Amino acid sequence: MNTQTPLNSSLVWFRRDLRVFDHAALHHALRQSRAVYCVFVYDTAILAGLPRRDRRVGFIHACVAELAAELARMGGALIVRHADAAEAIPRLAAELGVDAVFANGDYEPRAIARDAGVAAALAAEARLWFSFKDQVVFEKSEVLSLAEKPFSVYTPYKNAWLKKMRAEPDCTAPLAVEPLAARLAAPALATPPPTLAELGFEADPADMPALAAGMSGAAALFEDFLPRLAQYGAARDFPALKGPSYLSMHLRFGTLSVRHLVRSVVDLIDRGAGGEGASVWLAELIWREFYAMILFHHPHVVSGPFKPAYQAIEWESGAAADAAFAAWCEGRTGYPLVDAAMAQLNRSGYMHNRLRMVTACFLIKDLGVDWRRGEAYFALHLNDFDLASNNGGWQWASSSGCDAQPYFRIFNPVTQSEKFDAAGRFIRRYLPQLKALDDKEIHAPWLVPRMLLEQKNIRLGRDYPEPIVAHDAARKRTLERYAVVKAPV
Repeated sequence: MNTQTPLNSSLVWFRRDLRVFDHAALHHALRQSRAVYCVFVYDTAILAGLPRRDRRVGFIHACVAELAAELARMGGALIVRHADAAEAIPRLAAELGVDAVFANGDYEPRAIARDAGVAAALAAEARLWFSFKDQVVFEKSEVLSLAEKPFSVYTPYKNAWLKKMRAEPDCTAPLAVEPLAARLAAPALATPPPTLAELGFEADPADMPALAAGMSGAAALFEDFLPRLAQYGAARDFPALKGPSYLSMHLRFGTLSVRHLVRSVVDLIDRGAGGEGASVWLAELIWREFYAMILFHHPHVVSGPFKPAYQAIEWESGAAADAAFAAWCEGRTGYPLVDAAMAQLNRSGYMHNRLRMVTACFLIKDLGVDWRRGEAYFALHLNDFDLASNNGGWQWASSSGCDAQPYFRIFNPVTQSEKFDAAGRFIRRYLPQLKALDDKEIHAPWLVPRMLLEQKNIRLGRDYPEPIVAHDAARKRTLERYAVVKAPV
């Protein structure tokens, strides 16, 4: 989106792109403007309703501080506001007298509506609005089927994505910022950012491990992951192993460039240096873009199933369902892998991806609870919450989404535990009350003879709950529940 003539001044609005390296909106603003101002808004429309101790806000606060310092090093400044962004951006643009506002695109329905409102307010004052692709390599309708339709199945989407990426090598080319830094402006109204307390939030307690925040934290995590990349495919499913990249939170808030990640991993693949894990990890990055594309083209998934027929499913309701949901949230289901995973989420804001699938499937297909309740709980507690990926994951688990697991695929939480945490290392970390059980016993404590449990000072119902549901019986009920969406024979 190039302007016909150079702009005297412009404003770059940072959102989920808290970096200066390879930043699309900043790159284009610097190229097209004589002076560039920068702003970040702690958007009250987003922050309202969050708990006072929300690790994501603390993470963002640290990222904004590093972003401000980096812009200052380059000769600019970061203006920080705490307000409704839809009102604050047009007001600041008028205060600065800029010709245009530059931002990177967002594909969530509420963000699209907000940006449309901002663009209209700017246009009313003869100011321009420019939006750029930055959080994905390919957006919206850039990857379509041969029939020119959005994909609804992942594998053909991935193949088309890879083909397009190879045909357009510039799609991951870095967007220079530093050589144009002399155009950054440092206005007097760029006051120190508000503290967490001034924003209405509290810092993590001292005993909580600090999150690796900002551009420096993202770079350090990526460098740490690269030597492990080759083994990613083999290690990623085992929560006791250091298998994942741990970059999801940085992808969510844009402290690193997805173009840089793809460029780096493709280079390793082309040099034969990434092992099998490199292709597996690249496929995970493509899954992220697949879900972003689905959300853009099918915004109804925010509140309902991708497949309309699944709206007919009758979920458990009433006091019993509420009690089962509370037990799931609090890690009191009596299934150790599920409870350990929920403890990990509740304590740290992180959950291993394999365990996201296991816990989601348990809530939906063992407890019969509406997937939207679990989706909302994850949205509130996950550090890396991303609407498209979270929604896509929950709809996959519930079988209601595009290219989801079949409705009759129902994870057995015990066999999942025995397969992916065979030695019980992960379970013991989060459920120390079960540490005396041996590697076979720890996956299903209710099957251990009571006398043996008492010898190990473990009493079910006192130290750890009895299972709240029998899996085999729950599986039968789930198949009956999903009968309403079975394809006719």
